[in-house]
Amino acid sequence: MGTKLITREGYNKLKQEHDYLWNEKRPEITKIVSWAASLGDRSENADYTYNKRLLRQIDRRVRFLRKLLPVLSIVDYSPQQEGRVFFGAWVEIENEAGDVKKFRIVGPEEIYSERKDYISIDSPMARALLKKQVDEEFVVQTPEGEKLWFINAIEYPKGDAALDDTGFRPLRG
Repeated sequence: MGTKLITREGYNKLKQEHDYLWNEKRPEITKIVSWAASLGDRSENADYTYNKRLLRQIDRRVRFLRKLLPVLSIVDYSPQQEGRVFFGAWVEIENEAGDVKKFRIVGPEEIYSERKDYISIDSPMARALLKKQVDEEFVVQTPEGEKLWFINAIEYPKGDAALDDTGFRPLRG
């Protein structure tokens, strides 16, 4: 694995997952497997079979995370990013039809979470957005052809509690 970009939040989430699996979940499942094995015949023991499979899944995920975490490069907010789209930005865009989308540009390891408003830095949309500014138009190549979009807003999380769950500061009336 080469170096991969990730946000600090994404890194912390993967680290927490590793720690939970290794320190809490795995010992719990290991106890169940040991108990089920002590009952005798393992071939028809559903507790043993199921939890042994679960233990293999946990071990596989832990191995993956242990290989991944050292090669991740955390990208934090930098004041030089203000006004332009870079890694970690929350972006609001609009197309000619008036469709509005809000999403955050993150590393490929982060888009598989429960968040549906994250896109990978490797996606065509993110690549087309890089280094663009608010009020700038840009074109994205799609399977249906070129699509024109307009940038409405760019925000960067700065550990600011004033940001809502979309990453944008609420408008004050």
